[in-house]
Amino acid sequence: MKRSIILGSLGAVVLIAFALTMYPHFAVVAQEKMAMPFGGKEDVDFATKAWKAMEDYKMWLVKSDMVPGKSPHGAFVQLYYNMVSVDGKPYHVIIKENFMPNKKLAALTVMIQREAGYDSDNNNWFWVKYDPDGSIGKNDQGMALAGRVAKGMDMGCIACHKAASDNDYIFINDAGTYGR
Repeated sequence: MKRSIILGSLGAVVLIAFALTMYPHFAVVAQEKMAMPFGGKEDVDFATKAWKAMEDYKMWLVKSDMVPGKSPHGAFVQLYYNMVSVDGKPYHVIIKENFMPNKKLAALTVMIQREAGYDSDNNNWFWVKYDPDGSIGKNDQGMALAGRVAKGMDMGCIACHKAASDNDYIFINDAGTYGR
């Protein structure tokens, strides 16, 4: 009887020691699974700096005419393209102005191609929706629409743009989808 109590106690000690040594691993795995793909502090900080770098976008040389748009963007859209610098790094930026049927600006949806490794699964695109005043839009749950918006979901920025030809996430390059 004494021997089984000692072995049982020893087993419990070994199990506790194992659990304690593995805790950092489990904590990291749990944190990765719980990390928000968008709307966090880093995403909002980057989107805020990006807006400052893009404030003069109406002056950019590469822009489209206003054309009919498709949901979830406006009834009409106008596109702008340029390179901007955020924190001293250059990024490709595509801005889509989304207009209501009366041609009043409703929002700007922006794709910024970040550095390699940001989101390799999705060509490193950062997504952000701005209100006309430059504030970052929010979804129905109050999450900031900035970062890897709707990553892993069936609907949203990434799910839709994955359908673009040549895996570039840009519909303007695809015949017949200019205003998408």
